[in-house]
Amino acid sequence: MRRRDARKEREPTIALINIVFLMLIFFLVAGTIAPPLDTDLKLVRTADIDTSAPSDALVVHENGDMTHKGNAVASANDYIAPLKDEARATVRIIPDRNLPAETLVRIGRELRAAGAGRVLIVTERGL
Repeated sequence: MRRRDARKEREPTIALINIVFLMLIFFLVAGTIAPPLDTDLKLVRTADIDTSAPSDALVVHENGDMTHKGNAVASANDYIAPLKDEARATVRIIPDRNLPAETLVRIGRELRAAGAGRVLIVTERGL
């Protein structure tokens, strides 16, 4: 009878543990994305600030109706025409959360065709 060599049947688990440990150390050392902030620094608190929409923004409601400063706007041309050249350079849209994306894209294209240089969408920033 031939005796089997026990060393050949064992799996190299120690080598696997060493590799995983080295990878862990590597990612701990190399994983620093940004230097830490100064400990004396106090960040600005914005939770209690009363925010309001930009006064020159075009508000688009869920059904596609548009208003500017509380007044109804029939089309993109009616909104763009009275604006000065500086105001035409950047137009801000405040869309309703439930406004279909197709409607928002259509209004953005109409504003660009009417003479808007840039069309920006004003959104709420989440944490």
